[in-house]
Amino acid sequence: MNQGLAPCEALLDGQSLLPAHCYDASWEVGRLVLAPEYRAGPEVLKRCLFVTLLHLLRTTRIENVFAVCTPVLARLYRRLGCSVIIKDACENGDQSLSLIHGKASGVLMALAGNEEEKLLAQCELAVRREPELEMS
Repeated sequence: MNQGLAPCEALLDGQSLLPAHCYDASWEVGRLVLAPEYRAGPEVLKRCLFVTLLHLLRTTRIENVFAVCTPVLARLYRRLGCSVIIKDACENGDQSLSLIHGKASGVLMALAGNEEEKLLAQCELAVRREPELEMS
């Protein structure tokens, strides 16, 4: 974010909905696109989000995730540790969209569906914390 490309930036611009540090290293995650033949329910979405977030954690600095989404997706994101920060943030045709926020580390852990993924997520998050521990 902070490049003027993410749709949620316009909604956040000039508002103080969250503490300033929540906007650091933020990514808009509401634009994952799956071809119709791969849209088979929330488990597929969760797996794709897990792999995507794991990749982002390994290759860039990401602390917070935001998305502008439908009420159905907002419910899914809430189950993944996100919070709705603006319920009726904007409209898309006849549907009202919500703005959500979550901590990337918490979302990754919530996305981990089996023991192997949980261990993978824990290891990745531990590796990210090591430089912080060395500095203190």
